[in-house]
Amino acid sequence: MAEGDDSDKTEEPTQRKLDQALEQGDVAKSQEVVTFFTLAAVTLIVWSVGNGTVTGLVPPLRGLLEHAGDISMDGGGLRRLFLAVIAAVGLAIAAPVLLMMLAGIAGHAIQHRLVFSTKTIQPRFSKVSPLQGLKRLFSPETLANFVKGLIKLALVGGVMLWVLWPERQRLAGMVTMDPASLLGIAQAEAVTMLAAMLAIVFLIGIGDLIWSRQRWHQRQRMSMQEIKEEYKQTEGDPAVKAKIKQIRMERSRRRMMAAVPTATVVVTNPTHYAVALKYEEGMQAPVCVAKGTDAVALKIREVATAHQVSIVENPPLARALYATVELDELVPEQHYKAVAEVIGFVMNLKKKASWRG
Repeated sequence: MAEGDDSDKTEEPTQRKLDQALEQGDVAKSQEVVTFFTLAAVTLIVWSVGNGTVTGLVPPLRGLLEHAGDISMDGGGLRRLFLAVIAAVGLAIAAPVLLMMLAGIAGHAIQHRLVFSTKTIQPRFSKVSPLQGLKRLFSPETLANFVKGLIKLALVGGVMLWVLWPERQRLAGMVTMDPASLLGIAQAEAVTMLAAMLAIVFLIGIGDLIWSRQRWHQRQRMSMQEIKEEYKQTEGDPAVKAKIKQIRMERSRRRMMAAVPTATVVVTNPTHYAVALKYEEGMQAPVCVAKGTDAVALKIREVATAHQVSIVENPPLARALYATVELDELVPEQHYKAVAEVIGFVMNLKKKASWRG
């Protein structure tokens, strides 16, 4: 089967296949949904704290400019200047950056529970193979992503043009405005543009999420050969299991035949059933040491005859014992009377034989 050929993957994925995909970090998700949440966070930042973030940088930076002549240019002075600028900028943008990070995490979590897997970052030859790279470059997945990108670019570009075109005269005059007034107007225009883009990205995200889930499910589908291989891995090869079962049965049969010479009596059908019972003084009840039908029953009788174990023909009792008692189990109470009569008969025969001897 050629690599990447999915034409024979017609079966629904098993739970084990889905669990393996989850372990490898392969989950159904859309990047457009993450983009929507991140863009929503940006819109909220610009609307609520955008102007405050910029103005928050003014005091420390103004202080630096006003005292620029007092700053030492040696190694220690430059290091203190650098740390002061980093601290001022870090404090100003800490909240917006944290909000954007949380928005990105929420975009992933709303689609699927968070999955932590190192397999997605492990080096693989297919990632650097030129042949595999060409296959990915000209794959249907790449073509679909390219078309999606063009559609998204056209929609977002159209929305931006729709929002900004009526304001073109006002935007052209912003170059002559006071910087303080410019910030407020720029913030208002940015919020309007981001809100319009947010609506478009929301619709794109819904469509891409549906498409991504369908593609993911299709990617998880399995061929009949894959299902057979998985069954072998989880349940074992049926041929091997059958062979093991056969070996176990043969070993059990050999142990059973080895116990026949210790039996007190063998109750037969006479040809289809044979049950070997052992009874010694002090036992609660006789124990079944061997049983079988047809060929096994014949072998039990042959071994019993070879070791001079008494054989008693009692078809009803033989069938009843075969159906109700397992190997190494005591005879059920409902058969005590019938079994006692058989064993008593056998013991009487042995006593008479010993007297004659």
